[in-house]
Amino acid sequence: QVQLVESGGGLVQPGGSLRLSCTAPENIFKTYNMLWYREAPGSQRELVAAITKDGSTKYTDVVKGRFTISRDNAKNTVYLQLTSLTFDDTAVYYCNADDYALGPDYWGQGIQVTVAG
Repeated sequence: QVQLVESGGGLVQPGGSLRLSCTAPENIFKTYNMLWYREAPGSQRELVAAITKDGSTKYTDVVKGRFTISRDNAKNTVYLQLTSLTFDDTAVYYCNADDYALGPDYWGQGIQVTVAG
């Protein structure tokens, strides 16, 4: 069973920052594109950011300029740097590995980010 392991969530005040991490098995990380989704209470899961295996990135409009996705191929880890956080960023954040083809995709267990205070 493929496991994506997330870390770095927590409670932060508005305007604050967090960095989420997601580590994948090497065979997955080297060949898959890595994505971050989030799911807020009462809302559907939405794509936040994506980075291809070649390093190209894309973001949903509401996080552009505030969030940064990156990957460390030596550590098989993808990061999501969250800055200028607002109450609307409160959600469970999920790491996803997707080959953008017919192969299976893989999910992390989800990690809570709460903006409050």
